Amino acid sequence: HFHDSDYYLQRMHNCCLVNLEDMLQNGTVISETMIEKPHSFSTACNIATQIIAQVASSQYGGQSISLAHLAPFVQISREKIRKEVIEEAEQFGFEMNDEQITNLTEKRLRDEVRKGVQTIQYQVVTLLTTNGQAPFVTVFMYLNEAKNEQEKKDLALIIEETLAQRIQGVKNEDGVWITPAFPKLIYVLEEDNIHNDSPFFYLTELAAKCTAKRMVPDYISEKKMLEYKIDKNGEGHCYTCMGCRSFLTPYVDPETNKAKYYGRFNQGVVTLNLVDIACSSGGDMTKFWKIFDERLDLCYRALMCRHNRLKGTLSDAAPILWQHGALARLKKGEKIDKLLFGGYSTISLGYAGLYECTKYMTGMSHTDDNGGKEFALKVMQYMNDACAKWKAENNIDFSIYGTPLESTTYKFSKCLQKRFGIIPGVTDRNYITNSYHVHVAEEIDAFTKLKFESEFQRLSPGGAISYVEVPNMQNNIPAVLQVMRYIYDNIMYAELNTKSDYCQCCGYDGEIKIVENSDGKLIWRCPKCGNEDQDKMNVARRTCGYIGTQFWNQGRTQEIKERVLHL
Repeated sequence: HFHDSDYYLQRMHNCCLVNLEDMLQNGTVISETMIEKPHSFSTACNIATQIIAQVASSQYGGQSISLAHLAPFVQISREKIRKEVIEEAEQFGFEMNDEQITNLTEKRLRDEVRKGVQTIQYQVVTLLTTNGQAPFVTVFMYLNEAKNEQEKKDLALIIEETLAQRIQGVKNEDGVWITPAFPKLIYVLEEDNIHNDSPFFYLTELAAKCTAKRMVPDYISEKKMLEYKIDKNGEGHCYTCMGCRSFLTPYVDPETNKAKYYGRFNQGVVTLNLVDIACSSGGDMTKFWKIFDERLDLCYRALMCRHNRLKGTLSDAAPILWQHGALARLKKGEKIDKLLFGGYSTISLGYAGLYECTKYMTGMSHTDDNGGKEFALKVMQYMNDACAKWKAENNIDFSIYGTPLESTTYKFSKCLQKRFGIIPGVTDRNYITNSYHVHVAEEIDAFTKLKFESEFQRLSPGGAISYVEVPNMQNNIPAVLQVMRYIYDNIMYAELNTKSDYCQCCGYDGEIKIVENSDGKLIWRCPKCGNEDQDKMNVARRTCGYIGTQFWNQGRTQEIKERVLHL
């Protein structure tokens, strides 16, 4: 599958990590207007949302920003507010000691942080890009990105407010608090926050409550990521994905010999349908690997088309990206070509349907230790070996990517059924399984699933996310925390899927069910009042790493319906 082919014509890339730090500290230009370093936290947040909108209009995939890049502006606001408090006290003849000044300063500072975070939340939800869609934005919350202890405390203050506002949600047109789709939140689990006696454990408890109610944040384990993401200098790094799940590979800037992640991007994705390879082989292993090679070559040529389409693009095509700091500081009229080679950017070989592929070729699930898992791991390694070969030949960072298959899952399944008919356990559903995931209907507990999938996630360096499906956990936060601790010790990137629904007809806020109507079509129905009008209900489900709230095609809807609980 050649993703986003309409944007291919426009010489657009996929996704990125916005270098917000550079843009805020050194200034930027938006719509030909110079934006200098902000003098307060609230102004920094406002500028950040304008940057998000501009970036989203210049690419077609997700983007991520880090709250650590906003943290220095808390101290700037603190100093500004403290000065105002002292001046007011002198103006009105009040005598205030240092403790009183500090207390009033911190109270006003909290109000400023609240307003700044609210600006990001509401502007991201209400913004529409020139592409006619809301920006696919991820907000990264990582305490160890702070440069000093005061900045870490200020970052913790921003994270606390971000989580508190997300727990509250946003109001729909009827004034009811609901779950917003964006921004997606990622919270890093680390030694400073994972244990009961960790200094920032209170943030982790708040994150658990937020996950139980609003399905975010998702979680990155600093411990596992430092093991997986090791650069050529032998140093491990922890950083965010670009939007949903696309991860950059480790990169050392040749000019500074230091690791660099913000300001980098992904050139694009082409996805391999593993199920089609298996079915085309008729179960013959020799034929399977031969066809695999042929399809890999096809994907390679498609990826090179994406790469070559970006070559020769002038920085003038998107000044916010290439000239004014989001991704680079190139000169006007300069080509972006040097950013396409040497590992600065990545390009992704996606894959889907590992479960069905394994089922067809071995007769068993890839969770089966009697041959299924061994075959599945061999398939994963085969794709990694191909990417390594292409990288060596072209000096381009090819990497394996666990494709989310938002709506393409339905397209793939229909093509498979048309070509090969209905094959039990392989093509008999209107969807195929995302990436390396355990099949949604397979009975497995949360901890076994995460441990099993961690082996495959490590073989998806270009991006992947694992999940566990859970019931309403709002009254069982200790269980959520137990899963989070397991994530910290066992897997790099994972999330908990719950439900967050609301019926506008009767006010029901439990799970709205998927049922089959008299025409055999899957529809959503409120279990309390029977409402089936999608315009009169708010349904939020995790469908591809992001939260979806706009309903789905029949294939994805069937996949959601068949999900079993893992906890």
